[in-house]
Amino acid sequence: MTTPTGRGPAAPISRRGLGLSLGLSGAALLAARPARAASWPAERTITVIVPFPPGGGVDQMARLLLPAVQKALPGASFVVENRAGAGSQIGLEALFSARPDGYTLGAISAPVLMTMPIERPVRYRVQEFGYIANVVDDPGALWVRRDSPIRDFADLIARARQAPGTLSFGTTGIGSDDHLVMLELEQALPGLRFSHVPFNGSAPLQTAVLGGHLDVGCFNVSEGGPGYRDGRFRGLAQAGAAREPSLPEVPTLVEQGVAVVAGASRGILAPPGLPAEILAKLEAAFAAAMADPGFQAEAQRAAMPLKPQTGAVYRQAVLGLDGRLKEMWARKPWRDQ
Repeated sequence: MTTPTGRGPAAPISRRGLGLSLGLSGAALLAARPARAASWPAERTITVIVPFPPGGGVDQMARLLLPAVQKALPGASFVVENRAGAGSQIGLEALFSARPDGYTLGAISAPVLMTMPIERPVRYRVQEFGYIANVVDDPGALWVRRDSPIRDFADLIARARQAPGTLSFGTTGIGSDDHLVMLELEQALPGLRFSHVPFNGSAPLQTAVLGGHLDVGCFNVSEGGPGYRDGRFRGLAQAGAAREPSLPEVPTLVEQGVAVVAGASRGILAPPGLPAEILAKLEAAFAAAMADPGFQAEAQRAAMPLKPQTGAVYRQAVLGLDGRLKEMWARKPWRDQ
């Protein structure tokens, strides 16, 4: 037998020698892992996958927060990568399969993170992500363009009952928090039925509403707030438990006799298997960033409703909602509704 280089006979490999070789390789790998963790995050830029198009609430949250995180995490630099498609499934699957080395994170929205695995096959498991930080809890809201003939929420309901299934109702996708608001409205008000039009994110949905292609759009308070304040949108109702301070003139659904409270949380996840020491550093950096007065002032200017949570608390909140969504699906699946 010769070596692959043809330089003469190769020495025989004994079982003992093979075992020693493998053992040394394993030791080398174990020794290398802390070294990589120790050099993180200075080796290269951290990519944050946003599974929606630019301009929506998740994208806005990530771009506003990451400069504050960079200040709190010495050596770190960040870049946002928008990977939209399939209602965020493409980006979430890319995050789940990414190498767990601390150089790929994801900005996500719940409940869509949990609704997709309930309604269809996906290549990720909700409970296996690394939960770093929740940043935002953003109520849903109903919006029409400024010159819409729909005067207010009562008028919307009257028109929808008069001609069931004819008024177009745009959301950010099947199983999104906006879609669930629509379904809960239909369930709470007998005889109500809309024509659902799903979109691949808030930005194209808002464009369709402003262009007169939709009767009403459902997207979150922080997403519709800028267009409301500059007069492009009118707000018919918001789905928070109380009026969001940035929209004091827009009544809640509860105030208008409809017991529906719903919205979206937005936060940051890591791929499964992220080393504990890196996860802990990320949790601390995001907690410091969310407590930073400069970031809080920017969030207030953007009318971004903050709800800071990190680590186990954030994970528990997501998985608790996951259980409730599964119960809702068991009662009446929302797919194709």
